Amino acid sequence: MGSYFDHKIIWITGASSGIGEALVKNLARNSNAKIILSSRKEEQLHSVAENAGLPKDRYAVIPLDLKNYKDMPAIAKKASEQFGRIDILINNAGLSQRSLAMETDIEVDKQLIDIDYIGTVALTKAVVPYMIENKKGQIAVVSSLMGIFGAPMRSGYAGAKHALHGFFDALRAELFNQNICITIICPGFIQTDISINAVTGDGSTQGTMDEATKNGMPVDIFAKKMLSAIEKQKKQKAIGGKEVMAVYLKRFFPNLLAKIIRKAKVV
Repeated sequence: MGSYFDHKIIWITGASSGIGEALVKNLARNSNAKIILSSRKEEQLHSVAENAGLPKDRYAVIPLDLKNYKDMPAIAKKASEQFGRIDILINNAGLSQRSLAMETDIEVDKQLIDIDYIGTVALTKAVVPYMIENKKGQIAVVSSLMGIFGAPMRSGYAGAKHALHGFFDALRAELFNQNICITIICPGFIQTDISINAVTGDGSTQGTMDEATKNGMPVDIFAKKMLSAIEKQKKQKAIGGKEVMAVYLKRFFPNLLAKIIRKAKVV
């Protein structure tokens, strides 16, 4: 049986660990797609590709740092030349936060915007012209449940993720007649190092695993569900455990959600 991802060129950012690594492994196992792997960690990207069993003619490694948003046009050009086109861009790279709003230096808020929003937008803008030229394409962006509602200790992160939703909803409408699909993925608690790598109020790394993240959905199961949402060309999909119910509370019972969040353990 063929795969939706067969014969496609798929570019994944944040591919050196976590969700990105799980996506690479799933695609390597269940399709014949060619994959471009990107993150800041070039050596780890090669290890991920090799551990996934990708032969050398099925992958390329292109390091990038979303903070350096002005580099994105040149990087996108290089990526498009690797296999001749880009069919699917998966914007997965990002940074989380664990600190109270009033104890967070404004430079940390800016760092979150630069990485989670500006860098992602810059890369997308650099890739879209190639998709328009090819007359088709798909863009998936990993947001968060924090892109739908805010919670304590996530103010800067939630702000950046909310901005992503506004941008990609608008871009989807603008590209409606260009045969380019946009899917926003909103993970809940997923078993990755996101909380370990999260920044605190002074910009330092938290360095510890949140209990909710530790007990979250296994990342390989999440990757399978995420790829299914991309295949079905969903506009938006929340994926996780019972925390996903907060999306519906936000829509239908916002006061109840606010009460639950206020009483929630701040981790």
